[in-house]
Amino acid sequence: MTDHKDASVLHGHLLVLTTWPDAAGAQALARTLLERRLAACINILPPMTSLYTWDGRAQAGTEHQLLIKTTAARYADLQNAILAAYPYAVAEIIAVPIVRGLPAYLHWIDESTS
Repeated sequence: MTDHKDASVLHGHLLVLTTWPDAAGAQALARTLLERRLAACINILPPMTSLYTWDGRAQAGTEHQLLIKTTAARYADLQNAILAAYPYAVAEIIAVPIVRGLPAYLHWIDESTS
């Protein structure tokens, strides 16, 4: 059972995942999201190989994973900002609720996105 007094549940903190085909584009997106206070922190992971099905065919490509820490209150604007710059036909945008976290860190997310 979820503890409803947990700060992360009350404030709706999210970890949003998206991918980008190149490091420069990923960094440009990250800077935009931070400047607009849509995210508190963004980790850009090194290149990875993604295997997927597109148009009925197996595909492979190199991408960078972005791990974006934000709040539920900022999610809609964050999603729109990603979509406005996204280079692929269908955007990978997955939001995972943060159900627990260090209270000071979660408070910092709130401050950084308000």
